[in-house]
Amino acid sequence: PPPAPLPLGAAMVCFSVAVLTKAGKVLIARQFVEMSRMRIENHLATFPKLIGTEKQHNTVETAEVRYVYRPVESLLLVMITNKHSNIVEDLETLRLFAQVLSEYCPGELDDTSVCKNAFEITFAFDEVVALGHSENLSLRDIQTNIEMDSHEEKLAIMIRQSKEREAQEEMKRKAKSMSREKGAKAMGGIGGGGMGGYSAGTPDVTPGVSPFVPDAF
Repeated sequence: PPPAPLPLGAAMVCFSVAVLTKAGKVLIARQFVEMSRMRIENHLATFPKLIGTEKQHNTVETAEVRYVYRPVESLLLVMITNKHSNIVEDLETLRLFAQVLSEYCPGELDDTSVCKNAFEITFAFDEVVALGHSENLSLRDIQTNIEMDSHEEKLAIMIRQSKEREAQEEMKRKAKSMSREKGAKAMGGIGGGGMGGYSAGTPDVTPGVSPFVPDAF
């Protein structure tokens, strides 16, 4: 489901977080508030143009939003916030995003590894910010939450698979039962007709000899 709209007047709001190459190519982006995809894409497209002229700081602004960013090896990690957010808190949140990125993208951190681990990174990003606000968690808290979610998901999968196996076994049992019933009915039909050719009212006729029929009076 889409994120719920934020109340008017909310102060510290993180709209989105994204991982980009130094050339500005978006590798992954996570949206935390209700905002059109086109608007997010426009903000991300604007960002590389802004940092081209700003080398000394880790924030840049437009008339609408603030970008808080930091290099992470060969990539850029950027948060898009409103202009009323607390920069100190934003930097702390960005630091946690960077820790998460390194944790869930092991090995060399480049565009290939980020794309390969995109789902894991995205799930972890969701633990950092909810509805635009920082959850104030540590990396260990995030790891624990994800492990719990993973355990519950695995348990749900095991239960579903068990039910599916039970349903398949039940279908096999029913099929065998129906097959046995059909076989029994077929055998019953053959047995019933095998000795049933004689009737008390049928004259005993020898082949080639006409039956005796008494004269009628």
